[in-house]
Amino acid sequence: MTGAVISPLWIRTPTDLVQLAEQLAESPEVAIDTEGDSLHHYPERLALVQVADVKGGVWLVDPLALDDLSALGALTADSRIVVVLHAGSNDLAHLKRRHSFTFARIFDTSIAARFLGVPNLGLDALLATFLDVELPPSRQRDDWSVRPLSESQERYAAADVLHLIPLAARLRDDLRGKGRLEWVEEECAAMAAQPVPEPVEDPDAYARLKGARDLSARGLGALRELYDLRERLALAADRPPFKILSDAILVQLAARLPADRDALATVPGCTERVIGRWGEPILAAIARAPETVPAISGAPSRGRRPSNPMRRRIEALRLWRAVAAERIGLETGLVLPNRLIGAIAEAAPRDRAELETVPGLRRWRVETFGVEVLATIATIDP
Repeated sequence: MTGAVISPLWIRTPTDLVQLAEQLAESPEVAIDTEGDSLHHYPERLALVQVADVKGGVWLVDPLALDDLSALGALTADSRIVVVLHAGSNDLAHLKRRHSFTFARIFDTSIAARFLGVPNLGLDALLATFLDVELPPSRQRDDWSVRPLSESQERYAAADVLHLIPLAARLRDDLRGKGRLEWVEEECAAMAAQPVPEPVEDPDAYARLKGARDLSARGLGALRELYDLRERLALAADRPPFKILSDAILVQLAARLPADRDALATVPGCTERVIGRWGEPILAAIARAPETVPAISGAPSRGRRPSNPMRRRIEALRLWRAVAAERIGLETGLVLPNRLIGAIAEAAPRDRAELETVPGLRRWRVETFGVEVLATIATIDP
């Protein structure tokens, strides 16, 4: 069944946003999705916020016209309202970082489906499976900052939230049947509470590009200059860096160190258009490259080697995890992620109280698998 055709309402003024927030405050659940413009602009902006309520109303909130979204943020902070998302980590990051939203309660349909052992977690697949709904053709690569949006773009954006609340209801029913609803609610609570710090600029990001470690000392210096140049060009052009020069082209330039336009033309990816627009700045960046660069900060380290008993605990936990995951029909990484296997193996807990102190383990894992995990550890440390 194809999804219903709807006409979303636009929210572009502070008055309209306040009125929408007042209306949504009566809804026990609110579905939210967002669209960014990272494929077309730099730095990325939040270009659209889609909202739906339990009655099937859909609104398109325009953050390009509204600097202040706090009226909507008051809803997400209200513990009486569940915010329904799908694979919502990016949506949460946008709203937390850019508009200081907090989230009291969320339900992520992707997490829920994962705990049901569903193999395809895409929203289109979940809607087809659980609601027999077909989404409009994908518009994920569109420039969502362009106004006005086309009718097909509006239809796509609205469909992304229109069906989330009914989908969440179906998933909850199945989770209750399997006794896993509380598992999902705990995972969603952790996701809601997770802070989203501002990205920290990495001064040595250039040295982490694929192929950088194979460069000469001067080549690495040239790569640093080229990387900085690309950043400046991207900001000036309001284009993502990869649309200025790809990582592969930067590394090739640093490896070949062309000294003039003729040599530049022999570098793969340096087309006439690239040379015409950025040839002179590229050659200047290479020419001023230092013969050496300072030591790279934050270089990966091997870390402390685990002791023999710890390695045995890790192996025993991995063997147990494989059996447990197959028994209940979940991914091994969901039953017990590798990071938790390492933490448990290092802590070597002997009872439930000690197991509960392992950071990030979650109550549902302790209650469901705690006895088995402790018994597995005991086979190594009797």
